[in-house]
Amino acid sequence: MLSPAARQALRLLGGLIEEGRIRKGWSREALAQRIGVGTITVRRITRGEPGVAIGTYFEAAALVDIPLFQQESPRELERELSRQQEKLTLLPSRVRRPAAEPVDDDF
Repeated sequence: MLSPAARQALRLLGGLIEEGRIRKGWSREALAQRIGVGTITVRRITRGEPGVAIGTYFEAAALVDIPLFQQESPRELERELSRQQEKLTLLPSRVRRPAAEPVDDDF
């Protein structure tokens, strides 16, 4: 079950993709062909349906010139990815549950 914020984000992304498609003068069929999916999937994307793979959303967004992660260029996105990977290497590889606090039976 998606949170309301996640649902709104998907609907917004779908609307932006639809707007970009129209701005480019492409039919849904043309966008579907470029993505490599069927027109039904494109309709599901533009409605913001959660069952569509995130990669398909991202590909559609890239094709209609929707910037992902506020990048100005592919180089900037690559730099951001590199920075993020560096941060991950500094973090622990596992997260352990905190040990249960001992019960103090002394009254």
